[in-house]
Amino acid sequence: MPFDPHYYPYPSQRRVVFAKNGMVATSQNLAAQAGLEMLRKGGNAIDAAIATAACLAVVEPTSNGIGGDAFALIWSKNKLYGLNASGPAPKAISAELLKKEGYKEIPAFGLIPITVPGIPAAWSELSRKFGTLSLPQALEPAIAYADKGFPVSSLISQLWQKAYQLYLNHIKEEALHTWFDTFAPGGKTPLAGELWRLPEQAETLQKIADSDARAFYEGEIAEKIDAFFKKHNGYLRKEDLASFSPQWVNPISIFYHGYDVWEIPPNGQGLVALMALNILKEFQLRNREESDTFHHQLEAMKLAFVDGQHYITDSTEIQIEIEKLLSQEYAEQRKRLIGEIAFDPGSVEPFHNETVYLATSDNKGNMVSYI
Repeated sequence: MPFDPHYYPYPSQRRVVFAKNGMVATSQNLAAQAGLEMLRKGGNAIDAAIATAACLAVVEPTSNGIGGDAFALIWSKNKLYGLNASGPAPKAISAELLKKEGYKEIPAFGLIPITVPGIPAAWSELSRKFGTLSLPQALEPAIAYADKGFPVSSLISQLWQKAYQLYLNHIKEEALHTWFDTFAPGGKTPLAGELWRLPEQAETLQKIADSDARAFYEGEIAEKIDAFFKKHNGYLRKEDLASFSPQWVNPISIFYHGYDVWEIPPNGQGLVALMALNILKEFQLRNREESDTFHHQLEAMKLAFVDGQHYITDSTEIQIEIEKLLSQEYAEQRKRLIGEIAFDPGSVEPFHNETVYLATSDNKGNMVSYI
């Protein structure tokens, strides 16, 4: 569809940017510039996405890191691909085991909730399948920022201090005191504008780059992770790391007001967004700035989050049919629950785990949506 300036009723919403050779959009300007650098070097949107994502793990550590998971939608040569690089729980852990240890739910902090990190494998797999530059080239900006330092932004400085206070109050395990050694040495977090270095992270990123991520899953880094968890009675082992590989999946979608909206299927949370939109499209929402529009959006999201919390689980264990949850009949059923007054659809705690998002495109038509 062509751009319609009348859809943006306020001047502040008419900030449209056009570019000839590609774009990178994300929450941190240094990371976005790293992605653009890849495009200038002849790389494509996938190379730009890897570079941007790796930089975000360095310059925005309050929201993500090397030890997280990744999901990506890639448009290349007129075909849409989905990558799920979320790692499973360690093989040695189970619900039964944790119940015997006195846990009634998965704790928010400590070694127990740690799963196999999927991010390094995602970078490697994206580079292998679609990249035109090498993985070392794509990770070069992130390595440089970690090694030589980067100026901490005002917002990140505030979030950094907030994280420090949170961990100071909640982290009791000796194992996680290493977080303070890395991110708050001497009990101090960086001020806005302060140059911050992460030399150990630079070394880790370099090993990932040089080994096509194998060092993280099979080599020196995997050995160190294994030894750390053994020392502190954790469950993650090098066997868990060695057996992991990201999965290429078929994206799921709905048709919403003239657009096909695509997401990664469960175990990702994209299904929640699609269910909410499926409910919303049954309403006639005329002005997006009206309270009635906000009301319906919030109620649809609440219902979708309740369903997501109830149904979404590991992709190998999911017990529902996605087609039914995204059907017109189910959307109609959920729509009937929304009235003029906000209501409690059931117990649900929206997902608060931090993350980052980025999008890239190039002049060949390649595009990436990455979280």
